[in-house]
Order: sequence, then structure tokens, then C-alpha cells
Amino acid sequence: MSKEKKPFKIWKVFLGLLLAVIVLAVGAFLVLALTEYNPKDVETIAPPSGSGPVQLDTQYTVISYNTGYAALGEDADFFMDGGKTTRPDSKAVIETYMDGIAKELSALHADFYMLQEVDLNAKRSYGTDEVKYYSEHLGLPYDFALNFKSTYTPYPIPDTIGHVESGLAFYTDRAVSSASRIQLPIPFSWPVRCFNLKRCLLVNRLPIEGSDKELVMIDLHLEAYDDGEGKIAQTKQLYDLLAEEYSKGNYVIAGGDFNQTFPGAKEYPAINEGCWMPGTLENTLPQGYEFAFDADSPSCRLLDVPYKGNENPQYYIIDGFIVSSNVSVDEVGVVETNFVNSDHQPVKLMITLKP
Repeated sequence: MSKEKKPFKIWKVFLGLLLAVIVLAVGAFLVLALTEYNPKDVETIAPPSGSGPVQLDTQYTVISYNTGYAALGEDADFFMDGGKTTRPDSKAVIETYMDGIAKELSALHADFYMLQEVDLNAKRSYGTDEVKYYSEHLGLPYDFALNFKSTYTPYPIPDTIGHVESGLAFYTDRAVSSASRIQLPIPFSWPVRCFNLKRCLLVNRLPIEGSDKELVMIDLHLEAYDDGEGKIAQTKQLYDLLAEEYSKGNYVIAGGDFNQTFPGAKEYPAINEGCWMPGTLENTLPQGYEFAFDADSPSCRLLDVPYKGNENPQYYIIDGFIVSSNVSVDEVGVVETNFVNSDHQPVKLMITLKP
């Protein structure tokens, strides 16, 4: 006699699949939590191995440039700006943009380079060490501070950002007495915080010949995709540091991508409803400081579509400097690169330390 077959329990299959998904999700979040980058409030960094102090009454050139991790040139769009992609189609694209950026930087013959969005090792730039590459092509020592370190960034699906190690890089052949990474407020909660940026300030202190004061150079990249509160909190911490340094009588230059427009800069109205728009820097600088920026030329463009062939780009003026009153601003302006190698253009600052 044959045995009677039991009815197929389809609900057991669904339950098994559901449990498997839950286990995988919990496991993934545990990995993220255990590997989350948790820097201290202040961390000491090995400074560039330059030699010779800076001097009073001598002109120096400073460059700030968000390099877009050599992936956001004229052919690029980006999903966070309304585009579609997370990275170029090949490493060859990265190498082309990176070579172009290195040539742009070299042609400026600056004394100090303050770079943002420089990848150390990331899926989006095919594992390329851009920090070292620029050092070799500029012939300059450097220091570096991570502001984005994620074992795995799980969005967007299916082409996820994946592994990221990226940050701020500072290049000079001048003597630097000390350097530090200063953590800025983080506007994101767990678990988003685990795979998001941990923005910071990269602070380099340079001795000044014949003076007991220092030249303090602060490389920065403030919050972009927050509700605005992150930018406000990070700007406040920056201003507090500026006030502290001014009280010591130090010479200070803070530069980078503020992701906020400067007071008095040309306004670029939104060309499309819902496109990313920057915050606004209020004219409430600490005593003894002024903004230094190009008020008429765009320093950044939106990555909703590739730049090449776009007849109506969305522009912004969000890159520039803050300098103390004992630093003479001799010249400041955007270096026109036509956004060929990055979604930003360099900003050139020429300064003299007042005696």
C-alpha cells in the first residue's frame, strides 16, 4: 500500500525565505556597526615632511580644489544630484580625470594645496590611491585626514557605492610643526551614520620665521546632503576654532568646499524644481576675519546630467576661504577649467602675512 502524500506547505517556504532575509539583514547591520569608523574628537596626524618656515611680508599662493575623487568630470552625472550613476564605467576614466587634475594643479605652482574628495581606496574610483598620485606629480609631501570611511555603503541598488576610504589632503614643501584631524558634528543617526561621511577639519600649523605666532591652515568640506542643521553646526564649530586662533594672535586661512554660498556672491537660481541647492553662509564671522572668494565665477556645477553638451547648467559659488585680518588678501579667483576633470573648479588665493 502506498503512503499518502502530505499537502505541500507553501507558507513554510515563505517563512523560511523571510527568516533568511531577516538573518542576512541583521548580520549586515551588525557588520556595519562593528566596523563603523568612529574617530576621536581630535587626532594627531603626521605632518608633511617639508622644510623651511614661512615668512612675513612674503607672498604665497594657496589653492583649494574639490577634485570629485577624479570621477565627476565633464561626462559624469551623480545619483545624489538627480543623475543616474555612482561611478564611471572604467578605471581608465578615473586615470584620465586624475591626470588632468594633476596637470591643472601643477600649472598653478602653488605653495599650498588644500584638496577635498580625494580617494585613498574606494570602489567608486577603482581602488586608486589618488592621495599619493597627486603627491608624486606635484613633487610635494602631504598629510591626509579621512572624512569618509565605510566598509560597505549599501546604496543605491543595484550599483552600490560599496567600500570607501576618502578625505582631505594637504600638500606643501614648507615646514609644518604639527597637524591634526578635528571631528565635526555628525547630523545622521544610526544606522545611516555607519555608512555616511564623518566630516572633519584638517588643521596644519606652520612656524613663521621671526615670530612666535603660527600660520594655521584649515582644509574643510562641510555637509552637503543634510536638512541644513548639519551645515549650521559644523560652521559654528569652525567659527569657534577661528575665534580661538585669533585670540592667540595666529595667522589663519580656512579653505575648501563650504557647500554654502558666500554673502555677496552672484546668485544662481534653481533651474529645476527639487534640484540640490546649497545653504547660505551668514555674514557673522568671528571678530578679525573676512571671506575671500570669487563673487562672479561659479566654483561648482550640479551633477544631474553630464556637463558636456549641457546648455543650461546649474552653477554654485560654494568654494573659497576665510582669512584672519593679519593676512593680506592680494588676489582671489576661480581658475577656469570648464569643469573638464571635476564638478568643481579650483579657487586660487594669493596672500601675504602682514608683519
